Amino acid sequence: MSRGIVVALATVLGGCRTAEPPMTTFAPKSDFAEWTYSLYLQVIGWDSFILVLVGLLLVLALFRYSTRALGKGETPPASRERVELEVAWTVGPALVLIAIAIPTIRTTFRAAPAVAPAEALHVDVTAHQWWWEVRYPDLTVVTANEIHLPLGRPVRLELRSADVIHSFWVPQLGGKRDVVPGHPNAITLVPHVVGMYPGQCAEFCGLSHANMRFRVFVESPDDFQAWIAHQVMPVLTPVTSEDLVTAGARLYATSPCVTCHAINGVSSGRLGPNLTHFATRTTFAGGTLANTPENLGAWLRDPESVKPGAQMPRLGLPPAQVSELVAYLGSLR
Repeated sequence: MSRGIVVALATVLGGCRTAEPPMTTFAPKSDFAEWTYSLYLQVIGWDSFILVLVGLLLVLALFRYSTRALGKGETPPASRERVELEVAWTVGPALVLIAIAIPTIRTTFRAAPAVAPAEALHVDVTAHQWWWEVRYPDLTVVTANEIHLPLGRPVRLELRSADVIHSFWVPQLGGKRDVVPGHPNAITLVPHVVGMYPGQCAEFCGLSHANMRFRVFVESPDDFQAWIAHQVMPVLTPVTSEDLVTAGARLYATSPCVTCHAINGVSSGRLGPNLTHFATRTTFAGGTLANTPENLGAWLRDPESVKPGAQMPRLGLPPAQVSELVAYLGSLR
């Protein structure tokens, strides 16, 4: 009982926060999230009704049918079969379950229609240990760990796994979807509010599961088109006399990096994230590190120390070469 009171108080106090927590499902920012939120409220309503009903019946049983409520010398009435009660506590819960099941099934199918809307933006998301590959097949754009979506346009997210079971979850934009190898899944939604929404793998998938994050950016249609236009352009490496950038480009082209990573016009690796326009991203390493020279340098020196279980091997680069690669990757705009 005391635990229930503590949980209730924590819920009430948590609801008094002025700042909106980023990983909340109670601040819907898409049609799918709004359907889920509405379903939450319906289920909470039924649960509250059942809680009150059971509480009232308990009080009635304690004070109306307790032996202490009887007069001195009285004995409780003999129990007998009550068909109406049997029917009530069988039919009642069944009706409650039906009332919960109908909107649940409706929400499930609304968020994953068999055919996407004709005007939908198609985005292919592939889960890897431990990062997310993002492709826009109709726009020839490939990126990693960051998904850009236009405001007010239907979006069809096609979800796949390249290795083990993962789960795609952006709390403010919609419910979880399991990503199972060999079994593509999908989410269809319409984002309603501009902003950045963090996401997370929600299915334990190995040592660095907690470090498998990503970001979804909902932008105005004009800003989204500008982002796409920039992504399809050749890599804009500044014309510079800096030896670091030139040396870094040469080092990248002759290093093992090219076997895993792709940069349009430079390399075509597929095992790791595509690095084209890497410098325009806000994070890297599965969305766990801010894209700064300091973090990138630490990652290149020893990925495992930054992200346990990282698939990228330690290259054993001397400090000078780390600085060159940091300068080159930082120029990929």
